[in-house]
Amino acid sequence: MSHSAAPTFAGSRRRLILLLGALAACGPISVDMYLPALPAIAQGFGVDQAAAQLTLTLFMIGFAAGMLLYGPLSDAYGRRRLLIAGVAIYALASLGCAFAPSIGVLIGLRFVQALGAGAAAVLARAIARDAHAPSEAARVMSILGIVTAVGPLLAPLIGGQMLLLGGWRAVFGLLAAYGALSFVAVIRKVPETWPPERRAKAALRNSLHAYGRIARDPLALGYLMCACLSFAAMFAYLAGTPFVYIEYYGVSPQHYGLLFAGNIVGMVALNFMNSRLVGRVGTLPITRVVVTVHLIAALATAFVSITGLGGLPALAVCLFFVVSTVAVLGANCVTDLMHRYPSAAGAAAALFGALQFVCGACVASLVGVFSNGTPFSMGALIGACGALAFAGYLLIAGRTRAALRR
Repeated sequence: MSHSAAPTFAGSRRRLILLLGALAACGPISVDMYLPALPAIAQGFGVDQAAAQLTLTLFMIGFAAGMLLYGPLSDAYGRRRLLIAGVAIYALASLGCAFAPSIGVLIGLRFVQALGAGAAAVLARAIARDAHAPSEAARVMSILGIVTAVGPLLAPLIGGQMLLLGGWRAVFGLLAAYGALSFVAVIRKVPETWPPERRAKAALRNSLHAYGRIARDPLALGYLMCACLSFAAMFAYLAGTPFVYIEYYGVSPQHYGLLFAGNIVGMVALNFMNSRLVGRVGTLPITRVVVTVHLIAALATAFVSITGLGGLPALAVCLFFVVSTVAVLGANCVTDLMHRYPSAAGAAAALFGALQFVCGACVASLVGVFSNGTPFSMGALIGACGALAFAGYLLIAGRTRAALRR
């Protein structure tokens, strides 16, 4: 526990972590729940795959913009009020998506929805960091990751069922209800964790300076590459599998949710192991093992996708290890980055999260642009992202060894 905020929730830390995990899950749930409906959205509006995937791409761009906006502002003005505003925007935009009359309107509303979800994501992590001492933060971030993953575990299963019951518009209706419940929970349960005496002055100027310092720091660049490029590999999977699984391999939308859920189970299991081990062995040794597994799985995914060897079972196994490793890399890298810049933790978390989704948006759009009706574009991009993520780890390891020699 840490700072002056510690007494505020000393007796309810576990409940707060559960709530923060649910808030951080707004973004992933908003992606995962509607993935089984992507082909139906394309058919409903009479557009092609690339146009339907713009609802995913614009969401990720808006999510990144929201984090860049809310993170540094929260360093200057506190966390709670901005979180309330962000969740309200998310709930209203989700409701608008349910009644969108055209693909263009849906794309625009997805961008606004993402601006609100970005506030929930970055401020949930900043609040968790405020509430815990550095020695506990990596473990707490992993626990937060486990809680956050429960929503995405269920989301595609629920999305597939909602698609049967009420079509793709019902999916967004459910997201609007989730946003409304989150709004009430924030009002009632989330305290202010960033006291006035710790808030930065000249918010935007200081935040821009913080972004510049982080961008020029080779060690920070390593953290960003390792986490953001592995995250981009996952978004190639998110953009590609609704069409690869459902249209290429003939998997039903409901069974797609089961395949998706298996990957989230792997993600939860690795996050749980990380939360148990990181306090004893540190982040770097765990990151080394996990990023190596991620690299091997990404290259294997590329091989299976390009050659077709092993078909759907081989592809699903490879993707299991690609997706399962992403959250551990994110939790460890963001923890180390925020503690490298303790006075600008909100800005660091915002830059980290924003770059994750910018990379994800770019890769997701490339999956659609280069799609040829086979798994080729998805697999090739996953392999490239895995290799770049490993290069980021090598930069971290090299800079860490150089610092220890000094």
